[in-house]
Amino acid sequence: MPFSNIKLFTGNANPALAGKICDQLHQPLGNALVRQFSDGEIMVEISENTRGADAFVIQPTCKPGNDNLMELLILIDALKRASAWRITAVIPYFGYARQDRKVAPRAPITAKLVADLITVAGASRVLTMDLHAGQIQGFFNIPVDHLYASPVLLGYLHGIDLGETVIVSPDAGGVERARAFAKRLGAGLAIIDKRRTGPNISQAMNIVGDVKGKAAIVIDDMIDTGGTLVEGLKALQAAGAGPLLACATHPVFSGSAVERLQDSPAEKIVVTDSIPLSEEAQKCEKIIQLSVDELLAEAIRRIHDNESVSSLFV
Repeated sequence: MPFSNIKLFTGNANPALAGKICDQLHQPLGNALVRQFSDGEIMVEISENTRGADAFVIQPTCKPGNDNLMELLILIDALKRASAWRITAVIPYFGYARQDRKVAPRAPITAKLVADLITVAGASRVLTMDLHAGQIQGFFNIPVDHLYASPVLLGYLHGIDLGETVIVSPDAGGVERARAFAKRLGAGLAIIDKRRTGPNISQAMNIVGDVKGKAAIVIDDMIDTGGTLVEGLKALQAAGAGPLLACATHPVFSGSAVERLQDSPAEKIVVTDSIPLSEEAQKCEKIIQLSVDELLAEAIRRIHDNESVSSLFV
């Protein structure tokens, strides 16, 4: 049954996912015009009454990141000025998250900056998924519900028989995520030891763990250029692992990522629709996209009904 006093809006970042979420909740998508002036400035018009509404803005800040971030901020501001009771920013993919600390002198912390922008714009709370670093939740001075796409990815992995399997973390920072997958799948655990020589450039060094003769599934939060993943897959192949799969929540796929993945040793690359796939990625037979619409819709329902969301944090 439709909820009372709830409004769901979206910009141009991922309207397909927003439509699926609306279908799950049996709610129409809110009437908002989001377009650009001739000079590129974002223009937003909310074309329905939102006074006293529980408003949700569904907008990942994926490519083009600056435009989609500005659409999110301006939608929030428009709803605030239209007297919405509460505004929740639903951000399936939180961009600018990779600069979450100072790693060099005079470096920015863009994750904190974006958190401040969203708060100042008027968001009452944030619903997001698979942050690049968990501590980003602490950059907000408003409530943050941090979901994981693992139930969706695990549901797919449970449905395929690969025999003896090992879950592989592509770096030391992803060990906790990989360990959680390994525990739920009853699989082994391995780590790819790598050294990064520059931004978006990495070189896999060696495999820590027993992978020979086992199916290997590389687990990560995102695939950007694909360089880290492909080098890791090649290292696993050289170590005698196979078949090879990769799973990631966010298909950023920048640059020549899709071409790299197509030519990689992986049999399948499983991602979610937190970010829409490009036409090139849609044509790649190795890429399988799963939807997180049910997970996000259930979280939105619970937030609206003031129910606990904690059981979804798995």
